[in-house]
Amino acid sequence: MSRLRLRPRAPGRPRTPVVLGLPALLAIAFLLMPLIGILARTEWGELGGHLSAPGVTEALRLSMLVSFWALGLSLLLGVPLAWLLARVDFPGKAFVRSLVLLPMVLPPTVGGVALLLGFGRRGLLGPWLESTFGIVLPFHTSGAVVAATFVSMPFLVISLEGALGGLRPGFEETAASLGASPVRVFLTVTMPMVAPGLVAGAALTWARALGEFGATITFAGNLPGTTQTLPLQVYLLLQDSPEAATSLSLLLLAIAMAVLVGLRGRWSAGASVKTAGAAGGPGDGSVAGDGAVAGDGTAAPGTPEPLVKDPAPQEEWALHADVTGHNQLTLDAPPGTTIAVVGPNGAGKTTLLRALLGLTPRAQARLRLGDQDVTALPPHRRGVAWVPQEGALFPHLSALGNTAYGLRAQGVRRARARREARAWLDRLGVGHLAHRRPGQLSGGQAQRVALARALAARPRMLLLDEPLAALDQTTRAQVRHTLRRHLDGFGGVCLLVTHDPVEAVSLADRVLVLDEGRTLQDAPPAEVTRHPRSPWVARMLGRNAWPGTAGADGTLVLAGQGRLVVADPPAPGTRALAVIAPEAVSVHRERPEGSPRNVWRGTVREVTTAGSRLRVLIVSAEAPDLIAEITPQAAVELGIVDGAEVWTSVKATEVSVVAL
Repeated sequence: MSRLRLRPRAPGRPRTPVVLGLPALLAIAFLLMPLIGILARTEWGELGGHLSAPGVTEALRLSMLVSFWALGLSLLLGVPLAWLLARVDFPGKAFVRSLVLLPMVLPPTVGGVALLLGFGRRGLLGPWLESTFGIVLPFHTSGAVVAATFVSMPFLVISLEGALGGLRPGFEETAASLGASPVRVFLTVTMPMVAPGLVAGAALTWARALGEFGATITFAGNLPGTTQTLPLQVYLLLQDSPEAATSLSLLLLAIAMAVLVGLRGRWSAGASVKTAGAAGGPGDGSVAGDGAVAGDGTAAPGTPEPLVKDPAPQEEWALHADVTGHNQLTLDAPPGTTIAVVGPNGAGKTTLLRALLGLTPRAQARLRLGDQDVTALPPHRRGVAWVPQEGALFPHLSALGNTAYGLRAQGVRRARARREARAWLDRLGVGHLAHRRPGQLSGGQAQRVALARALAARPRMLLLDEPLAALDQTTRAQVRHTLRRHLDGFGGVCLLVTHDPVEAVSLADRVLVLDEGRTLQDAPPAEVTRHPRSPWVARMLGRNAWPGTAGADGTLVLAGQGRLVVADPPAPGTRALAVIAPEAVSVHRERPEGSPRNVWRGTVREVTTAGSRLRVLIVSAEAPDLIAEITPQAAVELGIVDGAEVWTSVKATEVSVVAL
């Protein structure tokens, strides 16, 4: 006796509720039944004869002519309209978008009547077209094209607008910073990156134009050889030869299904952009045939670096900028200066860079580079190259094509641009990856290519927004060394946004500390390290930072809670920042005796490693949170674990006080 075995439900997959599943199945059956009806009623033996009849072939030829002309007009008019809706904010935008959607919900015959009243011989524009250009649209093939364009162009606009909306503006802004004009950016970056959406919209537009009936017969009429397209032929055959009408309907059905199957749902998807370093792909850095290559794209140990000469000395460009708006500050720097821009999230770091690029309405920069005032120039003519945090490599170009992009945008011949681009890739250790696309690069490799692309563009000023954030520690050190060497020979000013104190100290000549869009401190790295004027910077440097106000008794009244005894207090009433190095904090199991004048009782809340030492976060009801740095042996002796009760002490002489 055989047993019925039920296939088990996949674990974790929710059971489909009957109240939803049953109506869904009925909907599928409802949509499928008419298609089955056409297939069942088609006379397959007569199909060839029906489709090869003279009237049918003439209607097919005319349909192809009308649909392709409608597609061309839709591309000519719809692509700019989609870009406008996706990229520009203007009064009445919602109305324009509704106007685009209107032909999709309007009854086709009503659309035909509207076309007659607008473009007909007695319409609003028709008499002028006829008297000026001799153009008469009704009862002419051009009228059928206009009707098909009217009902089909919304499919292109909607699909392309969605793709443009899914495309990060950073790609286009980066291209502009490399010297590409808006038209060049649109043709070489925007359109290639939204190509899937454009193709999907074009296919849907063509298919809809091919099947247009109501607006065509109302506006253009039904003249054999002139306006009688395939759908109109089907309508006529239904009266005299239903079997032939069914065969012709099958043809249109097959074309429509072929278009939809070919698109596979792409009309509803935005721009698909592969990012660098996808896991499991060729971007992991291990590729046969490229020589000994480490996972980050650098030469493996023992592999000599390519011997490439550094670029010739560049013209020098000093910087002067007056920034107003959300950010309010003034920047002056001689040629060859690297300025690290630091501050908490929301301090205005990226806004500052975008203001210098001319890419944000939040802040405006009156910018002078060298002897030239570039304030009124558009971004692509300022000579300011930008490396955004995500790199923004163009996914449709190879690493070599990306690096040569700025040179090509500036008019350099292709061969020379590629030679210079190859040299820059070699300098940054990724020349062997020149043929790869960004999707085939690891994060470290992609960031090096982005740096090479910016440096190759011959900028007057260089803006780097956390350029090393995506790199691991080993690769970061290597790229930092290479970047330092090239910045030493850079003739302009470089602004480097970073949260890494090592980058700020090792790469920058000055550190600009921002807070709420204003300059809090602008000094050499050593000065900022010794006397940070911002709690955030002090913590970034690994120090405890307690703001407060100097009291009359020689103590600092802390902003949060408690008092702090200091050796050199400022004048009473002065706002100040107390900076305490973690290694200056002593940790005890019992209350210490002797010289410490600052003693608090607290609880261990977190223990982390910092090289060969441990950093211990201690919270107290008597003072702000405090970080101490101790050896692992001391931690064992003191029994340092999460929740342990301890005492902390800081000598007054170990507290640095910075007046704010």
